[in-house]
Amino acid sequence: MKLIQLTAAALILTAGSAFADTHITNGTVTKIDTQWSKVTVDHEELKNLDMPAMKMVFQVAEPEMLEGLSEGQSIRFAADRVKGKLTITEILE
Repeated sequence: MKLIQLTAAALILTAGSAFADTHITNGTVTKIDTQWSKVTVDHEELKNLDMPAMKMVFQVAEPEMLEGLSEGQSIRFAADRVKGKLTITEILE
């Protein structure tokens, strides 16, 4: 029984790293718009969105995500389509 639990745990960890490999990318903040909860990021490839590296505007999932960000700052982030809009869902430390 323990072998099955360990195998299941290993599969979950592997799936989690696969998620990170496709959903997390690097970028540089070039503009912050707190009024509309948007941020412009010059980013690397977004594999989960099949999007090449480019500069673009993203919504943020929560306005609080913009607190502490500054133009020129390097970030690691996750982005996805939320209600049809390209949205940063997580900003990592």
